[in-house]
Amino acid sequence: MESLWRKQTNNIPTNKSTLTAISDNQAYDIIVIGAGLAGILIAFYLQEQGKKVLILEADEIASGQSERTTAKITSQHGLKYDKLMKDIGVEGARLYARANEAAIKEYEQLIEQLDIDCQFEKLPAYLYTLLETEPLKREAQAASTLGIDAYFTQETELPFPVTGAVCFRNQAQFSPLKFMQHISAKLQILEHTKVIKIKGNRVITEDRAFGADKIVVATHYPLLNLPGFYFLRQHQERSYCLALSGCGNINGMYYGIDQDGLSFRQAGDYLILGGGSHRTGENTSGGKYDYLFQKAKQYFPDCREEARWSAQDCMPHDGIPFIGKYSLFTPHLYIATGFQKWGMTSSMLAALILRDELCGFTNPYASLFSPQRLNFRAGLKNLLSDMAISIKGLLKGWLGKPSKRCPHMGCALTWNPDEESWDCPCHGSRFDKSGNLLDNPAKIDKR
Repeated sequence: MESLWRKQTNNIPTNKSTLTAISDNQAYDIIVIGAGLAGILIAFYLQEQGKKVLILEADEIASGQSERTTAKITSQHGLKYDKLMKDIGVEGARLYARANEAAIKEYEQLIEQLDIDCQFEKLPAYLYTLLETEPLKREAQAASTLGIDAYFTQETELPFPVTGAVCFRNQAQFSPLKFMQHISAKLQILEHTKVIKIKGNRVITEDRAFGADKIVVATHYPLLNLPGFYFLRQHQERSYCLALSGCGNINGMYYGIDQDGLSFRQAGDYLILGGGSHRTGENTSGGKYDYLFQKAKQYFPDCREEARWSAQDCMPHDGIPFIGKYSLFTPHLYIATGFQKWGMTSSMLAALILRDELCGFTNPYASLFSPQRLNFRAGLKNLLSDMAISIKGLLKGWLGKPSKRCPHMGCALTWNPDEESWDCPCHGSRFDKSGNLLDNPAKIDKR
C-alpha cells in the first residue's frame, strides 16, 4: 500500500554516476547498511566530516519504515517524561528531553541551510485524552521541569471534546521523502544490494563483498542476533494510517494516549489519521483500516480516503533507542535501532551521536542512548512480558501444527487480514501471502 509520502515523490534517484566505479576491493571509512532516514542522515553527517561512506540498501531508498511514518519531528513521545524521571532519574530524563529538542533544531537549521523544499513547519504538538486527566497533568509538569516549553490545557481544535491535553510548543513536521530526496543526492548508495552477513570488517552481500574500517547497521531491526541480543531487548508494533481529503485544516499535531486514541496531523491539503496500534502478530481479526475510516466519517462526514498504509516500530524495553556500539565484542560495528514511534527525531539523534563517536568527538547524549546501558528497573516488566509471548509463540511453532512458521526462530506465524501478511508475534518478521519476506529480523523468505 502506497503512502502519501511515496505518492508525493514516486522515486528518489541515487547518484548513479558515482556507483559505476565501485569495485569489490575498494576500501571505505564507513559502510552504512540501510538507506532509510537514519542511514541517509548518518552517512550525510559522516561525509560532511570528510569520511568516505557507502550505503548498502536491500531494496530502494526509503522503501522501509521511512515512507510509512506520520513524519512528526517532536520531543513529545507519549507519556514519556514523568515515567523517565521515575525510571532513570531527573538528569537522565533531562538528557532525553534536551537530545530530542536538539534534534528538532538541527532539522530546522539543516533545512534552512540547504534550502530544502520539504513542507517543513513549526507547530505545537498535543497529547490528549478523553478520560482521566491526571497522567497528562503529571506529564506537563515533568516536561516543564526538564526544560520543555509545555503546558496543560483543555482547549484543542479537534472535532470532539477532550478532558485534557498537554501542548508542547515549537515542534515540527515535514514531508520525509522530499527531505531524503535532497539529502541523498550526493551520497554513494547501492540499492538492491542485500547484506547477507557481516564478517569482521567485511560486509557480505548476495554476490559481492565490501570492506570498511567501521560498519553501521541502520536497518530498522538489527541484522545480527548475536552479539547484542536485540531480539530479547525490544519487540515490534504495527500501526495504521489514512490520508484523507475534505477534512478542513488542523493546525497542530495530536496524539491520543487512550487505548483507542487517534493521531492527527495536516499534510498540505490532506489530513493524516493514525491509530490501531498493536504488537506485530496480534491482529488476527483485522478491521484496523475500517475502524479509522469509520472514525474519520464520524468527525469529518465529507472526507474521502486518498491513501492508506501501515508502519512497524521497534519498542525497546526501557523506552530509549539503542545508538552506539553494537556490542562490547565488536569495536568496529555500530547500531541505530529501537526508535519506538518517533523515528524522525531518533534518526537525527542517531546521525549526530554516531558522527561524533566515529569522528572522535564528545557527544553529551551518547551514554544515555548507549546499547551497553543497564536500565533494569525501567525495562524488567516489558522484558518478562516479551519473554512470555515469545515462549508461547515458540512452543506453538515447534510443538503445535501451525500453517506457517517463521524462519527466524521457528515461532508460529499469524495471519493479518488488514495487510494480507503472515506476521510473527515473537520478534516481528512479516511475510506476504506467498511467503516473501516483508520485514526482518528474518533474513529469508518463508515458502
